[in-house]
Amino acid sequence: MPFGRFKSGAASISDAVYLEVIGNLYGTTVPILVAGGCQGIVGAISVSETGDRLSAALTVAGVVVAAIRLFGVLAFRNETRRRPLRDRAEAVVWEWRYAAGSFTTALIIGLFAARSLFVGDAICLVMAIGIAFGFSAGIVARLSLRPVVALLGFAAVGLPLVAATFMKASDAPHIALGFMILVYVAAGLEMVRLSYENTLNQMSMKRKFEQLARIDPMTGLLNRSVLGTDLAEIVAGNGSALAAVHAVDLDHFKTANDRFGHPVGDALLRQVAARLSSIAGSSDLVVRMGGDEFIVIQRAPQCRGDAELMAQRIFETISAPYRVGDHEIVIGASIGVALSPDHGRTVEALLTRSDAALYRAKERRGGYVFAADPGVADDDRSRQRAA
Repeated sequence: MPFGRFKSGAASISDAVYLEVIGNLYGTTVPILVAGGCQGIVGAISVSETGDRLSAALTVAGVVVAAIRLFGVLAFRNETRRRPLRDRAEAVVWEWRYAAGSFTTALIIGLFAARSLFVGDAICLVMAIGIAFGFSAGIVARLSLRPVVALLGFAAVGLPLVAATFMKASDAPHIALGFMILVYVAAGLEMVRLSYENTLNQMSMKRKFEQLARIDPMTGLLNRSVLGTDLAEIVAGNGSALAAVHAVDLDHFKTANDRFGHPVGDALLRQVAARLSSIAGSSDLVVRMGGDEFIVIQRAPQCRGDAELMAQRIFETISAPYRVGDHEIVIGASIGVALSPDHGRTVEALLTRSDAALYRAKERRGGYVFAADPGVADDDRSRQRAA
């Protein structure tokens, strides 16, 4: 079987998809409760019928491990409620904690089922094998996106039981049972492979469509939908640190668009987008709001002066001449700047204040203007560079 097609390496899926996968592992406690509950019930019945001490020890171990795993799920939820997973390295730790618990449970169930072959009670054997098969089905459903973990789980459940059947291979039924379990394990692994590939493709496509929904198709920049998410996260995560919102409107663009035509206007917008991207920092955001309006979000300027330098660079970069086909085009820019937390601690407040500053910049025929600080008259604290 083509198990080599498993792409289970740490780098095989994007960080975003991987973090979602690990979150899903801890998304429910039902499989743990079912496994622990069934182990306890069947073990109690088996021990009461046979008095086997090893079965009793395995039953207690199964219940204890289920309780530990439940505490692990609650710890994960508590941790991620306060702060989402930060990166892949942190998620890997949580994955292998889950894998260790799942493998231990699988091994206990496999050993319990194997022991049931030797205690001489047919009903107890049927119930024990039923738990093993049910847990294996759960592996396909729950762990298919982590194939290595699923493989370990299948091995822990199936191999002890297969070994026990061949140890008792004194008759055809036991031999048949051993081979049947081997076939079931192999088929389960194939189901894991198929589920893995299908689910991973669906999650990757979902992420791709989510990213496309954030992109402006003409310029390749982010679109305005990111302001409610990314800008909100920046403002919330910065605390008292600065973040700058530069609202940019192109001057004389409509004149150029009317004069040279829409194809030239579109090409001009793409060049503007490229220039803005070239001066933005790696963690900054460049957003096309629509038409000839853009926003540059400066994630972490060290001081107000850094934001002013960025505004000056935006103005000078956009105002340099453009070559579009046979046409040389000169446009300008009006820029309104708002700082978080000085001018607001919400997306709405920052956009409103930067837009008001932009309006004042356009009244002055280009350049940049900072939003007024609370309690200070606009003209007293605004700064402008004329075109």
